[in-house]
Amino acid sequence: MLAITLHNIPEGLAVGVAFGAAAAGVESANIAGAVALALGIGLQNFPEGIAVAMPLRREGMSKSKSFFYGQLSGLVEPAAGVLGAAIVGFALSILPYALSFAAGAMIFVVVEEVIPESQQAGHTDFATLGAILGFTVMMILDVALG
Repeated sequence: MLAITLHNIPEGLAVGVAFGAAAAGVESANIAGAVALALGIGLQNFPEGIAVAMPLRREGMSKSKSFFYGQLSGLVEPAAGVLGAAIVGFALSILPYALSFAAGAMIFVVVEEVIPESQQAGHTDFATLGAILGFTVMMILDVALG
């Protein structure tokens, strides 16, 4: 639960920075790209919430409490998004570094935590196909929205 909650912080920062950069008139940033990023991150938050809730439920926690903690793990994202958007106004010169940091943090969590765990339960083909499908959806969103 802590790993997913922590990795939601750079996700929120990335979305906030994307919208903040578009609002600040950064040449390479636009609303369509920010919306695509927010949509992609929003879509992948569904399985993340499940990844928090299901183990809690399996350990005997009630359905409602498991669901609550699954949702709670994502609440850091909007707060980080507001912070990211606010930072853009003050720090346009470090914007590429902030975006790179956010992307690197997300990639790190996926490589370090999500991929190894998805390969342990004996459903390796299903997990791999899910990763491929998720990547394909993100690429379609990237091309279609900008």
